[in-house]
Amino acid sequence: MAHVVTQPCCNDAGCVAVCPVNCIHPTPEERTRGRTEMLYIDPEACIDCGACVDECPVDAIVPPEDLTPEMQPFVDMNAAYYQDNPTPDPMPAVELPKVSAGAGVLRVAIVGSGPSACYLAEALTSHRGLDVEISMIERLPVPGGLVRYGVAPDHSSTKSIAGTFTRMMGRRNIDVYLDVEVGRHLTHEDLLRHHHAVVYANGATGDRALGVPGEDLAGSMSAREFVAWYNGHPDYADLRVDLSCERAVVVGNGNVALDVARVLTSDVSRLLKTDIAAHALEALATSRIREVVVLGRRGAGAAAFSTPELLGLGDLPGVDVTASDIGTGSAEMSALERIRADILTRYAATEPAPGRRRIHLQFLRSPVEVLGNGRVESLRTAVNTLEGATGEFENIETGLVLRSIGFRGMRQPGVPFDEDRGVIPNAAGAAIDPESGDRVPGVYTAGWLKRGPSGVIGSNKVCSAETAAAIVGDFVNGLHTPPVGDRKAFAELVCARHPDYIDLQGWRRIDAFERGEGRSAGRPRVKVVSVGDMVSVARGEPATLGR
Repeated sequence: MAHVVTQPCCNDAGCVAVCPVNCIHPTPEERTRGRTEMLYIDPEACIDCGACVDECPVDAIVPPEDLTPEMQPFVDMNAAYYQDNPTPDPMPAVELPKVSAGAGVLRVAIVGSGPSACYLAEALTSHRGLDVEISMIERLPVPGGLVRYGVAPDHSSTKSIAGTFTRMMGRRNIDVYLDVEVGRHLTHEDLLRHHHAVVYANGATGDRALGVPGEDLAGSMSAREFVAWYNGHPDYADLRVDLSCERAVVVGNGNVALDVARVLTSDVSRLLKTDIAAHALEALATSRIREVVVLGRRGAGAAAFSTPELLGLGDLPGVDVTASDIGTGSAEMSALERIRADILTRYAATEPAPGRRRIHLQFLRSPVEVLGNGRVESLRTAVNTLEGATGEFENIETGLVLRSIGFRGMRQPGVPFDEDRGVIPNAAGAAIDPESGDRVPGVYTAGWLKRGPSGVIGSNKVCSAETAAAIVGDFVNGLHTPPVGDRKAFAELVCARHPDYIDLQGWRRIDAFERGEGRSAGRPRVKVVSVGDMVSVARGEPATLGR
């Protein structure tokens, strides 16, 4: 038996690079690219060398001698992948253009500090022959983006990749400017004047609306806001979340929807071992929610959640997982699809036990109206079949509706934007003027703002490498306008506009403080959720830990 990936991994693909026999798939260059649920190790080709175990940033890979009976479903999924994909179809790898000696220093400003921003900085600073200087600009006093504020608190192994990103930020040719906002402290033109290239990699910070009556009632909010609340995002620390009802409904059935359902139904003793925000932990301790309905308008075969995340729901202590109207459809399924269907069939046959919390996966229902007098009281849904609407309706009694139907990027000052898709229009990461179709000189994008909200953390690696290739290619071909200010001049500009900005050393103080507070509480960290307190800690001053 070979090594096996035993959890939904970050999909970073660092393990692929160190494998001496090329047995880990799909690689970043293969056609599935960022759409894969996780990585799989070919049991026939693996030589059990252990190189992937050492490389994995989230401790997802387990050698055969350490596999337990509980890990058998992942062994089955691994085998099913190679049954479905006996000969993976590769695509050419993304390679950065060669840079000749004497080309000069390439200066790049990266707006954002999440996975796409960090992978982009990694690609540029690791390119041999390229002399590059990077200014990383983050609106919040702390870096991390999606890793810190989007990953569920009970997925601590996935969060561990943040340490890799912080070490990368410490490279001598990277300057980190935290608590600095483009459009407030700096303008887009400021960035262009001091850099050859400006990259917007600050994610999808907006939400898609249901577009139904009553959506704005109290008790109705986006899953993104709820996730940011329980993860301690300072913009949402004071969000009013009423957990006094017995049933919550999550509209949408991607991985974020499952994260929300898991957090709402988990026993607080389980969450005490995570970095969930203290205010969320306090609220969840008194929550009356006993059931979470996860609503999907189509059959289970069209659901966006991954098989590993679906499987993981069944391991929640004290929680029953049930399903109805799964409508799996076609009998012609791949081996992986059969495993997924088997899990759902098992959930559909589960009889909930009295007194236990419940997650119910309800398929073939579309929300048509949020009902209530001043606040949410129920959700009206249309009953569907795999062929379409039936004309029938059902009401689900609930006091909390969370829409999880997708994030969307937000317009950046002075940069073209596609309002329909919620992205910066681009060709391989290079911004495009939607009216003329021409390239926008010096402007690029990466991550969800480039391609839309899809994929896991590691999906951004290939995406960012593609953008890096576009930047370096334009630099080699002399397409950039040379900056009028150098590294020192930009630092002086930031200091003049915002003297109290936070640098990487300031973040390290915040990080050490949070970890210290966590050790005292028996937790991995206790997050600081107030910008004022973050700034105080970064300066080495006492923090009140107020919100």
